[in-house]
Amino acid sequence: MAADRSGSVSGLTAEEARTFHGFFMSSTIAYIAIAVVAHILVWLWRPWFPSETGYSSLIEGAKAALTLIG
Repeated sequence: MAADRSGSVSGLTAEEARTFHGFFMSSTIAYIAIAVVAHILVWLWRPWFPSETGYSSLIEGAKAALTLIG
């Protein structure tokens, strides 16, 4: 068994390395997909760049919403 692992820097066999690589790639793709969805949702909630009127329109909208509640 030691002869199978002698050429590997990580100490994994070729099959173990393929399995690890599969898990690593799957988790990386899932992480990136979740991050992209989160960025899209945040952009829809509050864009990173203000509109022509600036952020003041957001503040006015929040004030209007608070007057409706209270």
